[in-house]
Amino acid sequence: MSIPDQHAAPHATFGELYQAHHGWLVNLLRRKLSCSHQADDLAQDTFTRILSSRSEIAEIKEPRAFLTTVAKRLLANHYQRQTLEQAYLQALAIMPEPQAISPEERLLILQTLHEIDAMLDGLSDKARRAFLLSQLEGLAYDEIALRLEVSTRTVKRYMALAFEQCLLAML
Repeated sequence: MSIPDQHAAPHATFGELYQAHHGWLVNLLRRKLSCSHQADDLAQDTFTRILSSRSEIAEIKEPRAFLTTVAKRLLANHYQRQTLEQAYLQALAIMPEPQAISPEERLLILQTLHEIDAMLDGLSDKARRAFLLSQLEGLAYDEIALRLEVSTRTVKRYMALAFEQCLLAML
C-alpha cells in the first residue's frame, strides 16, 4: 500500500494550497535570491497572482510545478525591474551636479519607469526596443529598422502594438 504524495495531491481551496506550499516556495525563492525579505515578498506575490487569476485550485494537478512556474515569471519581472533601476541609477550618477534631482523626483521617475515596464511587458523584445528607441532616443522608424535589422513596416507594426499597450494601460 503506497502513501499518496501530499505535495502532488490536489487542493480544494486556496487556503489549503497556501498552507501546504508557502514555506516550500519561500525556501525555494530564498535560495535563488539570497534574501529572505525578497523571498517572502515574491512568495506572497505568487499566491496573490494565483488568487487574482481566478484559477481553479482543485484543477492544479502538480501544485509545486505550477507555483514554480508562476514564481519564475515574477522572479524574471523582479530582475527586469532591478536591471532597469540599476541602469537609471548609473545614468543618474554620471549626471552633473546641477542636474541631480531630489529623492521625491527620483521616486516619481522610478515609479513611472516601473509603470512603463509593466505596460510594455506584453510586447516582444524587439517591439519593446523599437518603442524605447523611438520614445527615449527620438529615432525615426527607418533608423530603428536599421538598428533592429527589420523592415520599416515591421517597426510600424511594433509601434502600433506598443501604442495599443499604452492605451490599454491607461484604461
